[in-house]
Amino acid sequence: MSLSPELKARIDEIIASNQVVVFMKGNRNFPQCGFSASVVQILNGLVDEYATVNVLADPDIRQGIKDYSNWPTIPQVYIRGEFVGGSDIVKELHASGELQKLLGTPSVADVTAPTITITPAAARSLREALADADPGDFVHIGVSNRFEHTMDLGPRGATDIEVKSGDFSVLVDPMSARRANGLVIDFVDSPSGAGFRIDNPNAPPQVKQLSPADLKAKLDAGELEELFDVRTPQEREIARLDGGRLLDDETMSYIDGLPKDTPLAFYCHTGRRSLSAAEHFRDKGFTRTFNLAGGIDAWSREIDPGPTWPRTFDEWQSVVSGES
Repeated sequence: MSLSPELKARIDEIIASNQVVVFMKGNRNFPQCGFSASVVQILNGLVDEYATVNVLADPDIRQGIKDYSNWPTIPQVYIRGEFVGGSDIVKELHASGELQKLLGTPSVADVTAPTITITPAAARSLREALADADPGDFVHIGVSNRFEHTMDLGPRGATDIEVKSGDFSVLVDPMSARRANGLVIDFVDSPSGAGFRIDNPNAPPQVKQLSPADLKAKLDAGELEELFDVRTPQEREIARLDGGRLLDDETMSYIDGLPKDTPLAFYCHTGRRSLSAAEHFRDKGFTRTFNLAGGIDAWSREIDPGPTWPRTFDEWQSVVSGES
């Protein structure tokens, strides 16, 4: 398949517009193959910002990037306009330290080792895991730019930083080290079973879930002046909350200009899209973000049971699509 001028121009623009871009299956938050997930895991430990292009969502790009790079597999990584390679090459460059140089990330010598506390219970469980691992393997602790925490086993990498808690050692990558100071790892029993619990004092405040009654009380008391509707204009024509502002590009820019302590509340149909929106602004530094749990669907059941509102998800989808 030859690469059309139009498709080449699209790929040129994507690569030129981003310092680092990964053509992959899925996206940074939801990789959809093991090779893509490996690249994401490596980059998450080295840089805060990079772009991903989901080739599964665009068949033209999926084949076109292979022709463009003259490289037969996905994922593919570009750094400052230059093709780096796929999963295996990225792993090799990471292990040798060359990837860090290409990305311009701090060297180990420039990073202060964090203080990490591992409780005796957690240390016992981790030692048990290491007993079944390969010789020379360590526990690796990762903290993403969204403060998602990972623990896995593997050999020491070229840029890993060793951190001791008592007589137990773990490894962290340089980017995680900046977010891991004060981390506490415990192993606890809970109603859902035994498992690790990680407390990170550096993590931003969590999005607070509000029941319909809680949201109504805050609105009535004037505690929430900013309410945002994370749905389509078509959905808003069916039902909306008074004062809710459509979260379009103009509104996104408006929110960016607000003080970071402004209370922001979001809602959608069932609460999933609005939670993602709330987390997006939480990650941008907003400290008081709220989500309507259950969305406008729960509001219609508990606060305003209007008889003309769709009662089920299928009925709602039917109305939105114009089938009824």
